[in-house]
Amino acid sequence: MAKKYDFLFKLLLIGDSGVGKTCLIIRFAEDNFNSTYISTIGIDFKVKTIEVDGKKVKLQVWDTAGQERFKTITTAYYRGAMGIILVYDITDDKSFENIQNWMKSIKENASAGVSRMLLGNKCDIEAKRKVSKETGEKLAKDHGIRFFETSAKSNINVEESFLALARDILQKSSKKPVKEQGPTGREVKITSSTEKKSSKCVLL
Repeated sequence: MAKKYDFLFKLLLIGDSGVGKTCLIIRFAEDNFNSTYISTIGIDFKVKTIEVDGKKVKLQVWDTAGQERFKTITTAYYRGAMGIILVYDITDDKSFENIQNWMKSIKENASAGVSRMLLGNKCDIEAKRKVSKETGEKLAKDHGIRFFETSAKSNINVEESFLALARDILQKSSKKPVKEQGPTGREVKITSSTEKKSSKCVLL
């Protein structure tokens, strides 16, 4: 069966519990919003194929539990992630302060040179804003990464931010020779008797 996409990128959303990671993913992948999501337990992911500069890019967007007690589960999912989106809630300054801890977590667990992006979510709740846009922009600038303020509820900058990150990864991967990709770029051969069955599975 012919592939329906040119590239497959694994993206990971990280940030404190309750900042709206799940809402952002659902809005992006299904163009839907529901304010009564329960906290994500462990890991979940959605898939959406988009067009970036004439190429079909399949995005596998992983949602992680923000709670510290799930930290051991989620560290494994940094491996192989080509893009990581850090999310905070503009109405919750603690979630913004904790971005530094999440940055540290990326450094410890993710591949070197992974594309990163900072999102200040819930920008529709202007009246309860605790973190100014300038503060978010400064942090992103300090780390040399892109920044967007988003609202999953009002559908502000959701599609735009995912598209911008996918474009960054695409440009980065087109410059990089395959042999430099390291462990994540290696082909994995399945040699057990389940080879035929497994050929349809996506290797994560």
